[in-house]
Amino acid sequence: MNKIGFGLVNLARHKTKEEQVVEPQFYDRFLLLMTLCLMCFGWIMVTSASMPVAEKLYNNEYYISIKHAIFIAISLISMTVVFMFRMEWWRKYNMHLLLVAIVLLILVLLVGNTVNGSRRWLPLGIFNLQAAEVAKLFFFAFLAGYMVRQHEQLLENFKGFLKPLGVFTVLAVLLLQQPDLGTVIVMFVTTMALLFLAGARIWQFIALIGSGLVAVVSLILLEPYRLRRVTSFLDPWADPFGSGYQLTQSLMAYGRGDWAGLGLGNSIQKLDYLPEAHTDFIAAVIAEELGFVGLSILVVVLGVLVHRILRIGSKAMEKEEHYNGYFAYAIGIWVAFQVFVNIGASTGLLPTKGLTLPFISYGGSSLILFSIAMAVVLRIDYELRQKEDVELEVISEEGADYEHIS
Repeated sequence: MNKIGFGLVNLARHKTKEEQVVEPQFYDRFLLLMTLCLMCFGWIMVTSASMPVAEKLYNNEYYISIKHAIFIAISLISMTVVFMFRMEWWRKYNMHLLLVAIVLLILVLLVGNTVNGSRRWLPLGIFNLQAAEVAKLFFFAFLAGYMVRQHEQLLENFKGFLKPLGVFTVLAVLLLQQPDLGTVIVMFVTTMALLFLAGARIWQFIALIGSGLVAVVSLILLEPYRLRRVTSFLDPWADPFGSGYQLTQSLMAYGRGDWAGLGLGNSIQKLDYLPEAHTDFIAAVIAEELGFVGLSILVVVLGVLVHRILRIGSKAMEKEEHYNGYFAYAIGIWVAFQVFVNIGASTGLLPTKGLTLPFISYGGSSLILFSIAMAVVLRIDYELRQKEDVELEVISEEGADYEHIS
């Protein structure tokens, strides 16, 4: 590089330094702002959707709203603490985290609380921890590590392709004992997407998709309640007061909302008509109160959030931070697919799966774990920015040395 070239580099570097002094950008502020806005919006909608059921169950219409506010506070504290952990820690202990996930899933089956026929929660006093949410994040941390450690084996032979599927199978068996098919499907789709990004062969994907479809169909046919969900999904109006009740009430909420909605707090379906209005079907309440326009804006914001996460993952891969890149990809795919399944189930596009709407639905475990996932993404972005600063400093020093020699 000639003297003029180094001079331009130094000029750009000095300008960058001045800008950082005025307004330092150590992490993706826009990503953090979107996360906080989604949490606040979720709290408002949970408050609106939960008032009738809170009054009925707890004789206090703000009971669920107050609990959700506490969950938000815990989530923010968790984000702050997890952000302090270097990504090297996640890379080093990803196997240990996987073992923790397996232990938690076993403990749920032994001492967990049963709600609506499902044993999914570990009582922790302040709230009940849903082990499946922890298992998703820790499994993705392990999967990213496996992609880095065994990348060549993954591409060269089928054995390397089967190993992460073996780990997934162990987790899936434990999850299906709860039972929790929704989480299994989320983990399966994310695993498949990561293997594709890692460069696995097409025929392996065809085999994986085929076996996955056979397994899902078999699980549906073996459990009568799952079969009822599918049949009610195909034609909910055939039994609107039985197996199709929840979906028909959800569709009524969407219909009432029209374009602009009935107004915040004016939902009719939440008045003990729509079950789980503040959790799995909160999207229907949003559509009823804020209309198609309001729900569309929410979907766009969540889409921008996912795009931001995936872009950070792409930057990490460009900088050869492969573990960070795969981990960010996994989190982005997880958020995107869960949004798709939740809204798809409430609109009748997909069978009911019992998955929350990220950052919006009521639920301490879901909110806290998604917040921790966002802290991981912010940490990845922070370390990338630090690495870029170091690289620019090296270029600047080399330019100064060249000028000194000249």
